[in-house]
Amino acid sequence: MPQVRLQEAVSGFRPDLFAGRHILVSGATSGIGLALARGFAALGGTVTATGSSAAKLDACRAGAADSAIRFAALDVRDNRAIAAFVAGLDRLDVLVNAAGIARPEAEFSDETFTDVLTVNLTSAMRLATAARPLLARTRGSVINFASMLSYLADETVPAYCASKTGIVGLTRSLAHAFGPQGIRVNAVAPGYHETDMTAPLWQAPASNAAIARRAALRRWGQAEDLVGAAVFLASPGAAFITGVCLPVDGGYVSGNPTEG
Repeated sequence: MPQVRLQEAVSGFRPDLFAGRHILVSGATSGIGLALARGFAALGGTVTATGSSAAKLDACRAGAADSAIRFAALDVRDNRAIAAFVAGLDRLDVLVNAAGIARPEAEFSDETFTDVLTVNLTSAMRLATAARPLLARTRGSVINFASMLSYLADETVPAYCASKTGIVGLTRSLAHAFGPQGIRVNAVAPGYHETDMTAPLWQAPASNAAIARRAALRRWGQAEDLVGAAVFLASPGAAFITGVCLPVDGGYVSGNPTEG
């Protein structure tokens, strides 16, 4: 089923849209990041997908469907590792910062709060800064991942909310800092999508239904629903778009809170 949804997501784009172009996706061994990596690969891109879990990396490498993607270990908490990893790349056209974590209820501890900010926000800055020289050569683009919680509040995840709000500001700032070199910087803000991170919500009938009711499309998103937005923002069709954050939430944020 995910493969069918992926094919539908990329069906409106030219099959060789990213032929000869190199894409790096962080946090791409599962969920949204993996769907994005698959989407760029399906359109001819040379894709490197990173993650920090050895088990997930091994599982991805063993999957025949993902044989066109290069999976590599990278701990985005480690600034030196990021610098060394990017230095080993010969070319880069698109950087997708998709690494993200949430630790409900635990983010009130200083250590956990800092860890979530490092993964969700600081790593995006570090990767973008390290990749800037390569992206300048190709006049490439950066796509950061924000969230509906860039605009809404969730009292259980203060670090996640702060980091995703920060992504919006970082995207705007880097768009102006990198713009003179022809590098575009944009963000995508997912809503409620069925991933491992949101499993406690979509697997529970009551919360599943409440969230779907508030969305204009009356359903949860799938990871593949985010592929089209990312592909568009990285494509020539978005050549004069930079510094924006594109919501892909099925109309959830603009919905009536009493519908939930």
